[in-house]
Amino acid sequence: MKPELKPGSSEEQTITTTPDMGITHLGPGVPSMYSTPSMVALIEATCVRLMSRYVDPGEQSVGYRVELRHLAPTPVGKQVTAKVTLREVNGRRYLFDAECWNQDGVKIGEGVHERAVIDISRFAGRSG
Repeated sequence: MKPELKPGSSEEQTITTTPDMGITHLGPGVPSMYSTPSMVALIEATCVRLMSRYVDPGEQSVGYRVELRHLAPTPVGKQVTAKVTLREVNGRRYLFDAECWNQDGVKIGEGVHERAVIDISRFAGRSG
């Protein structure tokens, strides 16, 4: 991992929510709202986007921990922005603060996400 990735580094990513990102398990008649698993996926993708500029060849990062509060609903079809800011580096672990807003400026989520940098070949050998 390149040492230039330091606490305070941040990344933002905006997406337009689609029906597959909505809640579906609550049954018919429930308005389609942006789901918590989709918010987690956006936060992870935003962290990966930031870290990808710093990983060495043969390295990647994997999710290690997520703590998230989903604060407000957002109808499917609206835009959502995630911002992640690196808070701490501890060896191969990277701790990010995360926040999400919808296009109306409403804060819809906040939490932390931790990623671990792995050697891809060693990681592949351990799976199974």
